[in-house]
Amino acid sequence: MEIEVHSHRHALELLETVPEYRVLWDEVLQAIESVDDTAVISHFRNNFEGRAVKSISRSINTLLDDALSALGWRSQSPIFANSEYGDHAWRLDFAKSFEVSDFEAVGSADKKSGISIEVAFNHQGNISWNLIKPVIASEINHVPKAIQTSLGIVIAATEDLKAMGGFDSAVGTYENYISNLLPLRNLLSVPIAVVGLKSFKSFRVVHEKSGSQNFGRIELL
Repeated sequence: MEIEVHSHRHALELLETVPEYRVLWDEVLQAIESVDDTAVISHFRNNFEGRAVKSISRSINTLLDDALSALGWRSQSPIFANSEYGDHAWRLDFAKSFEVSDFEAVGSADKKSGISIEVAFNHQGNISWNLIKPVIASEINHVPKAIQTSLGIVIAATEDLKAMGGFDSAVGTYENYISNLLPLRNLLSVPIAVVGLKSFKSFRVVHEKSGSQNFGRIELL
């Protein structure tokens, strides 16, 4: 997939120049690149087409999960080590740690740090929480972390992908996330890279109705 990236608090500069971040950033880019037209078409047709699923969001999610998990990223990673905070609300979509060699570069005083990821194809009303979760995972607070991170990545659909991919009208987009960064700036105290997934070139999703249900169908361009 093609992407565009918006950098909050110099996130992209850190991802590209700090060696520990760069390794994990390359893995994220590799995973996104693997989610190409052919993979999405095949996954959607084999698993969801004609089954009351309207968009390709679940296919993209599954393919990203497979790719990142294969690279050692922890899927549905709890933010906190304490099992009391182990439910879904306190989980990241992905996280991965690394050994710290330059404490100042990663803003950490610990031997380990890492990156947290949210794949955000949900309702616009969840935008603030999706942006704040990487901050909670990266800031020092009174509850021990499962994986202490120091930078967040939020992956969202661009408006073009939302339209071409059959997404619900209420889904928050890359552009929505960017517009929320400024009013939340004082709360978003850690670097965050917002990644926008661009639309595919060879197909779109059209909606059809069967009885009372709507479902998506791949239409090749």
